[in-house]
Amino acid sequence: MMLQKLADLLVMAVFSFLSLSCDKKDDNNPPTVVPVVRIENASVVRTTTTAVMHFNITLNKTANAPASVDYTLVDGTAIAAKDYSNASGTIHLPANQSTTEVAVQIKGDPTNTRQDNLEFTVQLSNPKGCTLGVASAKGTIITEDGTNFTTDNNGVTTPLTYPGYTLVWNDEFSGTTLDANIWNFETGNGSNGWGNNELEYYTNSTKNAFVSNGNLIIEARKESIGGFNYSSARLTTQNKKSFTYGRIDIRAKLPKGKGVWPALWMLGNNITSAGWPACGEIDIMELLGHEITKSYGTLHYGSSSATHGSKGTSFTLSSSSFYDQFHVFSMDWKQDQIKLYVDNNLFLTVNKSDVGTAPYPFNAPFFFIFNVAVGGNWPGSPDATTTFPQRMIVDYIRVFQ
Repeated sequence: MMLQKLADLLVMAVFSFLSLSCDKKDDNNPPTVVPVVRIENASVVRTTTTAVMHFNITLNKTANAPASVDYTLVDGTAIAAKDYSNASGTIHLPANQSTTEVAVQIKGDPTNTRQDNLEFTVQLSNPKGCTLGVASAKGTIITEDGTNFTTDNNGVTTPLTYPGYTLVWNDEFSGTTLDANIWNFETGNGSNGWGNNELEYYTNSTKNAFVSNGNLIIEARKESIGGFNYSSARLTTQNKKSFTYGRIDIRAKLPKGKGVWPALWMLGNNITSAGWPACGEIDIMELLGHEITKSYGTLHYGSSSATHGSKGTSFTLSSSSFYDQFHVFSMDWKQDQIKLYVDNNLFLTVNKSDVGTAPYPFNAPFFFIFNVAVGGNWPGSPDATTTFPQRMIVDYIRVFQ
């Protein structure tokens, strides 16, 4: 009996020793942790020639053994063979290497067309020696900054001659860049949002104003810049081109959307000395983007802001819209009288006598301003229905005297 108990105790001791030995061995050799693979988004600016887009692939830890993962390219708005070279394959990461890449060839665009950015996806699958973490990445072909923009020419047009008038100046925007001898860029957000609590930041970038195919394009974008959430452009002819009297024709196609506010207008040359509204303001065209069949024409005057006065009204199209087609905004400007037209339809006449006892500032030189504002006291802010970019397209400006 005693011998049996001793034998049992010996067996238990051996079993305990073996168990402790196994536990100690496991502590020294923990289970292998497989690395996690991730792929990052990538982008490249499209040019006229071929480019390469690099997608970074990383492991979260260096592995002692090789790893691999398969990849395929999936169309989005970017189309294989047209916008990028389609490919698929396997990416190998040797032991002790934690980074690699997928390189995708991006097709060049000889026309450098401006359009919405194009996208496709790189999809990872079939991991070996690793597990999938971030398994897909977006590739963005940046085409929104192209310098070639086309639009149809449908709409109203006006002649190059009028009886009794001579064409004294015009800009048909037929070159490849804005004429710096004529046009200035005003930049920033002005004082208190250009006096209207506007939300845009004006730039001198070709992203926001450029010439293409016989048109001037002013483009408002939704982007963070200068502490604001929208960018656009504001062009003037101040100190370069100013006029007193004559017939003015401006052919343009206008943007749309809540909070979008295009304008073709003029200020008196003496604004730097007299201030506003004493210098006078002539709004040949203003539009509220949520009312794309209605434009406004207004004259502003007054010896000070406290005595500011205005005369104006609106014109509504009977068909189509100012967004769909070109329309012509005109002014017939004589001493002591201004008449405003849309498509040769008279809609506003202001005589000197209409301003009452206020000084009449409109018998003096004025310069032009073209801009697309975003937000402000009058149009309000953009909302969820407003899409960007929005563009004002000007075909020509002509001055006859």
